[in-house]
Amino acid sequence: MNNINSLITNSQNSNFYMHITSSLKSCKKFYINVAFINFSGVQLLLDTLKFCEKNNIKGEILTSTYLYFTDTKALEVLNSFENISLKIYDCDDHKKGFHSKAYIFEYHEHSEVIIGSSNITASAFKSNIEWNTKAKLDFEDEYYKTIKKEFYKLFIEATAVNSEFLDNYESIKNSFEKIEYKKLTSLKSTQKKLTLNHMQDEALKKLKYLRNLNETKSLAIAATGSGKTILSAMDVKEFNAKSVLFIVHRENILLDAKKSFENIIESKTCGLFTGNKKEIKEDYIFSTIQTIALNYELFSKSHFDYIIIDEAHHCTSPSYKKVLDYFEPKFLLGLTATANRMDGSSVFEIFDDNIACNIKLNDALKHNLVVPFHYFGISDLSSIDYENTDLKDIAKLSKLLNVNKRVDFIIDKMNYYSFHGKKRKSLAFCVSIEHAKYMSENFNKKNIPSTYLSSSDSIENRVKKINELQDDTSSLQVIFTVDIFNEGIDIPHINTVLFLRPTMSSIVFAQQLGRGLRKSKNKEFLTVLDFIGNHTKSFLVSRALLGESVIDKDSIKLAILNDFAYLQNCFICMDEVSKTNVLAQLDNQNFNTSKYLKEYYYSLKESHNNAIPLLSDLYFLEENNDELKFIHDSKSYVEFLVKVEKTYKDQDLKSIVENENFVKIIRFISYMLPIKRPYEFIILKYLLTNDELDLIKIQNYLKKYLDNPNTKTIIHSLNFLDFIYFDKAQISRYEKCIQLENNNLVKKSKIFKEVLENKTMRLFIEDSINYALLKYEDEYKNVNYGVPFLKLYGKYNMLNIALLCNFPKIHSSFRGSGFLKYEDDFFLFINVEKEKFTKASKYKNAFISNDTFTYSSKPSHSSDKGDGQRLISNKTSNVNLHIFVRKFAKVDNKTQDFIYLGLADCIEYWGEKPIHTKLRLREKLDDKLYEEFTKIPHLQSNT
Repeated sequence: MNNINSLITNSQNSNFYMHITSSLKSCKKFYINVAFINFSGVQLLLDTLKFCEKNNIKGEILTSTYLYFTDTKALEVLNSFENISLKIYDCDDHKKGFHSKAYIFEYHEHSEVIIGSSNITASAFKSNIEWNTKAKLDFEDEYYKTIKKEFYKLFIEATAVNSEFLDNYESIKNSFEKIEYKKLTSLKSTQKKLTLNHMQDEALKKLKYLRNLNETKSLAIAATGSGKTILSAMDVKEFNAKSVLFIVHRENILLDAKKSFENIIESKTCGLFTGNKKEIKEDYIFSTIQTIALNYELFSKSHFDYIIIDEAHHCTSPSYKKVLDYFEPKFLLGLTATANRMDGSSVFEIFDDNIACNIKLNDALKHNLVVPFHYFGISDLSSIDYENTDLKDIAKLSKLLNVNKRVDFIIDKMNYYSFHGKKRKSLAFCVSIEHAKYMSENFNKKNIPSTYLSSSDSIENRVKKINELQDDTSSLQVIFTVDIFNEGIDIPHINTVLFLRPTMSSIVFAQQLGRGLRKSKNKEFLTVLDFIGNHTKSFLVSRALLGESVIDKDSIKLAILNDFAYLQNCFICMDEVSKTNVLAQLDNQNFNTSKYLKEYYYSLKESHNNAIPLLSDLYFLEENNDELKFIHDSKSYVEFLVKVEKTYKDQDLKSIVENENFVKIIRFISYMLPIKRPYEFIILKYLLTNDELDLIKIQNYLKKYLDNPNTKTIIHSLNFLDFIYFDKAQISRYEKCIQLENNNLVKKSKIFKEVLENKTMRLFIEDSINYALLKYEDEYKNVNYGVPFLKLYGKYNMLNIALLCNFPKIHSSFRGSGFLKYEDDFFLFINVEKEKFTKASKYKNAFISNDTFTYSSKPSHSSDKGDGQRLISNKTSNVNLHIFVRKFAKVDNKTQDFIYLGLADCIEYWGEKPIHTKLRLREKLDDKLYEEFTKIPHLQSNT
């Protein structure tokens, strides 16, 4: 039986952690021999090790003192399990290094041995490049006997872990780390080169690109702590600015910002401009908005080459507006963690719609811009019955949660999962002030120093308590709060976040999670404990964690079933009860019903300070970008708003949608969302403020959004806007926005001009156009994909393809039974899982591997002539086979888009009318997408 039968690596749909936990739960005994063990890894194994203890699965674990990488806390936790015998190999005593990594599992009739590179750490389990080989062995196999012999040889020589050893080890480890830290600090001080992170690199490229087009403003949107200040300093250096003004909203940020600039640009002097200091002769001045707003006339309008606005979401306020209206810098850069509009004004418009970067939570996690988190979804006490409670009745909800038994339960779980760091620093989100106060009082009774904060607390008191919580010498361990820490508060040293109330909004959940994700010194990860109840919206957490990677609710199911392996830098685990509840909810929840959409809207509105959000607000607000569901439901967003609101800024919404011309125009614009190329919307955006434009103006204006715009595509887009490619039904359904003259001169149509004269109508039209371009730029950047204009893994329907290949006829004719063509481009639209009992069900389309799949042609195709012959000989016939795949034709009664998998070639065929083929993709599917198409849970409600 001696054969190494698998290589275990960390990927998007599998990882070493999944293999280890599966083996631990199914074996009879285990032996682990690793060089070092960190608490980050042990925390991930807690539930599995508890299962082993409960089921009397005994284990022997050996680690070492090698370089003192092993955490004392990890040893303490492992030593607390009655089924584990723990020993440590002292490298100093034996004067040897210790590098071995082996995991041995014994079953009834055989063993499995995993030998490779992984220690017990969170990064080794999920994200590091690790190679581990697994062999299935007989007990009598010499290889297995040798491994066991070597293990026991070391185990006998090792030291038993007890309290005396742990005290001594911790003391030596601390001394060793201080010496190593001094060495590292000394080394860093001699290395001046700064390494850019993903956000900074992307933003600097975009800023350079924009300036090459003579743009003078831009906005960078990224999470707190992701390095926006350093980004601004690096761009100032690139710009070679002689004078700079850096404006902040809060004075405590100034010194850090000034220090960052001094470290990066040594040739310039830096000074403070505040209530206490007026160092106005320095090259670069760092000022609070309060001070500069009162003293801006001390400087000439053109004094500063470059102005930076920190926390730029505030710059719609009067004080900022006064300063920005006065100064005339050569370049203006805004920095913010959120672009949500304040006081009804759009922030990004102040920066000429130029977004240098927009890094959302999942991007930040993927690129290590924030600290990783370990999320534990814990099923709440069975006595906490949300199902029969009105969750909007805060008083009743508070009463439900204010029980001593639940306090004990929460504390028990906090102690069990513990935290990373010397002291627990927890932020706990509650349902009400009453709930927060109750929790604080009861935690204090249990000797866990706590306090509570709400909007009624002064800023000074909040800052005082936050500082106490972050201070290692302070006794304060937990702050219970209600909503005030959703955004804009910087608490970098938080190591634990507690969700103690039902999650009703994925946005609020993401915002509150983000409070703990700021990187800080010695902070390896954030522990997140979410007490999941039986309420009907608990699936929202999963949606928030997955972000835009969600294709459909099937994606959420797959992620839950494999413990979110896709998020390689983080760990997400729901207990079995929570998993079962969430999976059942997904089966039962239809995300397209009117009831769901209204509830979803109200949750978005609540996250927008209870102000009516526009589409562009939802784009900046929502991680999942699910706002298009409102348009699918009502043909336009404003028509959906009529169902849930009466007025917008004192304008009666119903009267707005009674205007037939406006409705036809807004429906036409909404019909194209989300846009797949920018041409049409660039033209519409220009016409909002100009009466006409020609080809040259369009070409120049397009360059802001697209490299080397295509003249033929511009002409095609003008014809599209002129309804040349529309059928009679579409022409009667929509209203033209343009009037196309000879020689391709474009003017506003008379009706479009009239509609734009209404302030509210104009607002909704302009917002829809801005939203379209924001969303487009976020997905496609400024890359020119040529003709057909197709991005790998983009989502498309058949009509999209007619537009994107410049099809010159009526576009509604560009439909078929999964096979469309235009010149030398064939477009194959494939359902991986056919609907039952359809005529097409006998033709099987399936993936064989991550680059090869079977495809059955149209029933009329034959291999000896026409399209069939060109299909099977596509390479020699110079035919491009474009592949589009979807899992289901419909989900929740909504037709699904296809995902573009790029070009493929026919490598084998058989049969006639239809021809059965084997196609090979030119670019292999990534692990996650391959899993989406091949591991589909049965969801009867989906099909």
